[in-house]
Amino acid sequence: MPRLYGFEDMAYRRVRESEAEGIRRAASRRLLRQSWPAICEAINAEGYRTTRGNLFKPDVLANILDHPAIAGLMENEDGELVDSGGPRIIPVEDFLAIRAMRPSNDPDTQRAPDREYLVSGPLGVCGLCAHTLGASPSNAGSRGYRCMPSTAQHPGGCGKVRINADLLENYLGEHVLAELAKPEVAALIGEVRDELLATAQDLRDEVAAARRRQKELGESYGRSPELSLKAFKAADKKLTELIREKTTQARFLEQVKHVPVGDIPDLVRWWKHAPMAAKRGILVLFLEQIAVYPAASRGSRTVDADRVALRWRQWGVEEAPAESA
Repeated sequence: MPRLYGFEDMAYRRVRESEAEGIRRAASRRLLRQSWPAICEAINAEGYRTTRGNLFKPDVLANILDHPAIAGLMENEDGELVDSGGPRIIPVEDFLAIRAMRPSNDPDTQRAPDREYLVSGPLGVCGLCAHTLGASPSNAGSRGYRCMPSTAQHPGGCGKVRINADLLENYLGEHVLAELAKPEVAALIGEVRDELLATAQDLRDEVAAARRRQKELGESYGRSPELSLKAFKAADKKLTELIREKTTQARFLEQVKHVPVGDIPDLVRWWKHAPMAAKRGILVLFLEQIAVYPAASRGSRTVDADRVALRWRQWGVEEAPAESA
């Protein structure tokens, strides 16, 4: 489990001041009612990064500022906020004011209680520009996916595709369960899961090798006057990018470890109550990509093959499911 941004430990007792300052800056902007995308763009431009070294995205930042620990609070068994005895990165009154801005606290709006998202990582892409979709609640607070508009800190997205999360996830659930119900497919799940996990381990091995090369490079630069600073920085940057890329790929594939192996009598009931980690694993096991295109008309509630293109993972099934387009 990753640590909470702003803290050195999982007990939320030791503050990492370099990150705490980023939380304070973000909180001050939120108190001015700036939008999450605008706040992310601002703090990314100031050089702040997530615990994994990535640019901040709206859903990630919103979760941080919604965590009671940043105000020295915790939730008791009754769900009430009480003093945790820990340090306060921001004042309690500021934390409560930010929480009060949540759509769920506005009686005029309705917000889905479950804020988890099924499609994560590089799986979901914009059908127009091929950039990764991000989690983006609507103005009313309902969950959604969106191709984020291009900005200086997050270039490339066209910003022209948005889809309601419930509609997309129900569509995906119907399709993967239909495949999972086929006896010839179910018989191969364990084997394919192991193959993908083996691929993920190969990627982890590549990351470890790259880290060793990076360490050797630093030692070589320290010993050899023949290696210029420019050459050292270029080689180090290349290795850093390789490590980030392979780590992301491995983490994505490792989600299949949560896929259950064995007979599931009632798939529909299982899917309805399954942990999100297991559902994500099923998607990674079956699909290589989910491309989402603009709706035929504004406000459309229709999700079909004209809206969502599924690229199925080919893993030895004689009649692999055809790509929806």
